[in-house]
Amino acid sequence: MRALKIIFWTLWRIWFYILMTFPILIMFPFLVLSILKESGYPYFFKMARIWAKIILFGMGFRYKIDKSQEMELGKSYMIVANHTSMADIMLMLVLTKNPFVFVGKKELSKVPIFGFFYKRTCILVDRGSSKSRMEVFDRAQKRINQGLSICIFPEGGVPDDEAILLDTFKDGAFRLALEHEIPIAPITFADNKKRFSYTFLSGSPGLMRVKMHNHVSTVGKTAVDRKNIRDEVRDIIHTQLVAFAKKSSKNYS
Repeated sequence: MRALKIIFWTLWRIWFYILMTFPILIMFPFLVLSILKESGYPYFFKMARIWAKIILFGMGFRYKIDKSQEMELGKSYMIVANHTSMADIMLMLVLTKNPFVFVGKKELSKVPIFGFFYKRTCILVDRGSSKSRMEVFDRAQKRINQGLSICIFPEGGVPDDEAILLDTFKDGAFRLALEHEIPIAPITFADNKKRFSYTFLSGSPGLMRVKMHNHVSTVGKTAVDRKNIRDEVRDIIHTQLVAFAKKSSKNYS
């Protein structure tokens, strides 16, 4: 039985990378045209949403989204969520039509084909470089000034300890939100780690639950409020993760 699972997981992971690559090859000329100028990013974003839906459907993932508050088109937000899976990127893309730019780790730019567009459309960060972190801040400010939203996973990566439900949050997302007085849109992913974690021999098709919370206002707030807002947003996501876990345990009991 274990051998069959290993074969399934191996083929399933290979299928994931095929699904990542094939739509990009089909849309390649249009994707390239959309990134020639920064003003073309909204068109790129529309194609990225199609790409994400193909991957989620092809992997057998279905998603259930509970929205307490919608994001308004044409308005900038700081979108933050917990991070446990590469599928977080795809699921985030299908949640809103409001174009946003990811702030992501530099390492993903090495993924063939995907990385070509990733490094040209996302804001890359080298977590070990203070200079890189400052450049991220400058580039994010530019994108916000263009009317786009920013998406950051404020844990700064996936926690190494499997027992950690939600890691501590870094300040960057909240500094930017306060600087531009844009609302923070917290999002909780319940099942992404179970469905498609970074552990190779793991995962399965199935349901991915998402909670889009009420937005946290930053209007009239200053840098002295950053810690309180950061902790408030983390508490919103952590509380929802606990609620999701309790609901899951009841369903299986």
